[in-house]
Amino acid sequence: MKSNDSKFIPLITTVSILIPIVVAILMRLPGQQVFGDLSILPLFHATLNGITAVCLVSGFILILNKKRAAHKFCMLAALSLSSVFLVSYVIYHFDAGHVAYNGVGTIRTVYLTILVSHIILATAILPLALFTVYRGLTDQLDKHRRIAKWTLPIWLYVAITGVVIYVMMQESYNL
Repeated sequence: MKSNDSKFIPLITTVSILIPIVVAILMRLPGQQVFGDLSILPLFHATLNGITAVCLVSGFILILNKKRAAHKFCMLAALSLSSVFLVSYVIYHFDAGHVAYNGVGTIRTVYLTILVSHIILATAILPLALFTVYRGLTDQLDKHRRIAKWTLPIWLYVAITGVVIYVMMQESYNL
């Protein structure tokens, strides 16, 4: 892919600003309940996050072993899975509304700490992942490597804590 920074940097920046705003607005709306039973989606989201984490770790190992094509495949798979997650997450919360955590005491504090860090870093990972993938696809490898050093651990944290949040939420409802 040919580098076209004057086109893609503003696009990535705009998307990175608009998506969190849209998600925040949708999260404040009461559940619309237009899609029927979406109770399977939290498990689907956790599965997407888990597979994303596997793709990220695999991609990292592959690039360490100079397997560039396989690395690219894994990282594009991670980006695709994260994109599907984002769309499905918005649909679920638009339909179901806010879902409260039922845990109390120390476990609630732990959950909320993980949740807040997850939300903040999930917002940050959007532009980081997009810029990292763009730099890799356009063979701007020095810039790609510099930003990937930040992107990988943050993205991995977000993916793993997404699974942890699901498990903790399920436990709070004793499901």
